[in-house]
Amino acid sequence: MDTPQKFSNSKEVLAFLAESFPACFTIQGAAKPLKIGIFQDLAERLENEEKVSKTLLRSSLRHYTNSWRYLQSIKEGQQRVDLDGNDVALIEKDHAEHAKKQLDESRALVAEKRKELQAKKPAVKKSYKNKEQTKPKPVDKPVKKPEAAVKLPPAEKLTAENLVVGTQVTVKIGKTPMPASITDVNKDGVHVQLDSGMVVKVQVDNLRLARAKR
Repeated sequence: MDTPQKFSNSKEVLAFLAESFPACFTIQGAAKPLKIGIFQDLAERLENEEKVSKTLLRSSLRHYTNSWRYLQSIKEGQQRVDLDGNDVALIEKDHAEHAKKQLDESRALVAEKRKELQAKKPAVKKSYKNKEQTKPKPVDKPVKKPEAAVKLPPAEKLTAENLVVGTQVTVKIGKTPMPASITDVNKDGVHVQLDSGMVVKVQVDNLRLARAKR
């Protein structure tokens, strides 16, 4: 009998949990607050499920509960549910306040980094535009070449030493490098969590080590 292929990343695990326990987990829409200690319940229910390792199950559950979508569901007086969707306990005030603080801090960090990126781009474009406007090309004189802009050193590629969970990196999505942190490393690629809370899979070559703030 062939051994079933194990899940290799959190996305696959969360899709499996949403399919196996639809009254508890969901991969889209509003999330439901989970019972405290639900990892142990999952470990027992999935004891004979060879496709899911406990290590990957734990990290996948952490991704789920740290997402903005889940943190928004933690409100005082709301019911926590078990794997079958049964109400088991009301959310206490301190738990709701902690979730709100975590959500606010995450949103503020994303807004700050986005503001920094937007502030840097226009400054370069405006400076170049002003040079063109204030120094029109003379008809009878050779055009003086603008001085080469000072280039920053290229971002460092990740080495085996820093290719670990928690490393702060930048990942190029579209034309703009976005800040993120490594959440999972496996043979198929690297999972990173953007500051928006979204988890994406990328290849190591698309990642660069985030520069430390000066």
